[in-house]
Amino acid sequence: MHNQIDNEDLRVFAIAARKASFAAAAEELGMSPAYVSKRIGVLEQALGVRLFHRTTRRVIVSEDGERVYAHAMTILENLDSLLHEVAERREVPRGLLRISSSFGFGRNVVAPVVARLVAAHPSLQVRFEVFDRLVDIVAEGFDLDIRVGDEIPPHLIARKLMANHRILCASPAYLKTHGTPRGLQELAAHNCLAIKERDLPFGVWSLRSGANEETVKVTGSLSSNHGEIALQWAVAGAGIVLRSHWDAQPYLHSGELVQVLPQYSQSANVWAVYPQRLAGSAKVRVCVEFLEQQLQSR
Repeated sequence: MHNQIDNEDLRVFAIAARKASFAAAAEELGMSPAYVSKRIGVLEQALGVRLFHRTTRRVIVSEDGERVYAHAMTILENLDSLLHEVAERREVPRGLLRISSSFGFGRNVVAPVVARLVAAHPSLQVRFEVFDRLVDIVAEGFDLDIRVGDEIPPHLIARKLMANHRILCASPAYLKTHGTPRGLQELAAHNCLAIKERDLPFGVWSLRSGANEETVKVTGSLSSNHGEIALQWAVAGAGIVLRSHWDAQPYLHSGELVQVLPQYSQSANVWAVYPQRLAGSAKVRVCVEFLEQQLQSR
């Protein structure tokens, strides 16, 4: 077979196969579904095989498509490695960088830094997405995840960007009405604002005081998957919240919140996490160094 295969067609196919949807692939690429369909059609013609079984509702990768996908990923990874190596030698970060983070930290802290990063490096394009769950950066095609918390999978590379810890807070009004807990176990009798956010266990708070770690099961009338909502509830006097110091600090400064049991805290450092294959990438390196400098200067 002498038909020439376009690397861009392989990339379009790989994304469509991963997403199991032409429309979702088009959204990620910033193209139309018709463009995705056309490029895959060109690739199928060049290879002489059908890559997808198509229905009115979805597309399913065919057996031939599975084999092509495995080879396509190898080709694309090798091509990316080549481009990264060339960029590394030029010391110029360029191309698309896909970054993920959590809702609150991503919106309030990471997003402004990302904007400054692109302003400083015009050859770089960034697609930034936030989630209320941990992202599988390899399977979902992200180059970099900025996460709060110290549980890092061993197959990923992690670089600490900023020291951080979570603290217990409540409004003066809540404490005046319900009293101030004198020990961690007394939290079980209080209205605690639980957060189901990324890696945080729901309704179970583990905190350290010196070398000792204690765990308490908390309950309350309000809970959320969004930390900013729980923090606003705490400001409104609804209960006690466990929240990152960076997030609670403005309210502590204004007096709208006060720290409860200040001898206790929970480690929640900020990390840049990325796949092993991108360890030599100029754009990832420059981004991580920029984030580290910007976050530590806060």
